[in-house]
Amino acid sequence: QVQLVESGGGLVQPGGSLTLSCAASGSSFRVYVMGWYRQAPGKQRELVASISLGGNTNYADSVKGRCTISRDNAKNTLYLQMNSLEPEDTAVYYCHAVIGLLRSDYWGQGTQVTVSS
Repeated sequence: QVQLVESGGGLVQPGGSLTLSCAASGSSFRVYVMGWYRQAPGKQRELVASISLGGNTNYADSVKGRCTISRDNAKNTLYLQMNSLEPEDTAVYYCHAVIGLLRSDYWGQGTQVTVSS
């Protein structure tokens, strides 16, 4: 029943900015943690940033200072504002959510972010 839908990916030049969105729908249970992961070609999927229900945030060292994660709890919507993008940021970005008392994991289909001149 739960569906995570990402949007906002695309092609940007180095130094540019991009904002990703993720809307969680179809669940009446509490959404505890939401986060963004990314996977570049030939590399393992890695955490970019996460945010708890109470607003506590966690960032990967590679994006700290360049990215801001936020959420709208009333809408169960997640955002990632990315600035000063580098070619190394090129990857498929996945929305992730932990929902319900059993802390079930849900994933979006992913959105492509390409940083290139």
